[in-house]
Amino acid sequence: MMSKSFAATCVALACLGAASTTPALAESNIGLRGAPPPPRYEVVPAPRAGQIWVPGHWEARGPNPVWVSGVWLRERPGFHYATPTWVQRDGRWEMRQGGWARGDRDGDGVPNAIDRRPNDPYRR
Repeated sequence: MMSKSFAATCVALACLGAASTTPALAESNIGLRGAPPPPRYEVVPAPRAGQIWVPGHWEARGPNPVWVSGVWLRERPGFHYATPTWVQRDGRWEMRQGGWARGDRDGDGVPNAIDRRPNDPYRR
């Protein structure tokens, strides 16, 4: 029979391990030999309070790409959502999964917490 402190330690270590292995932006090495097809046209629904629209994208599932339709996601204060993208590397196309990330939404070098215009990518 395990002692309570040993069991508690095991649970704590399992939780710590799970938390440290869950990245906000997941990388994927799923690839295609040819370029992914062009994005499909989607009608973007009207804005919803407290939610963001993530457009549809192609994913490599097996030998052929599969279209994944756009979805609404609940906003997360202090985070921005990076959409899934395809990049070419060493003659193959690889998909970078989208996900939530903290920090600088518009890439101007000013953290969102102190940026007066956090969504302006043209400001320098």
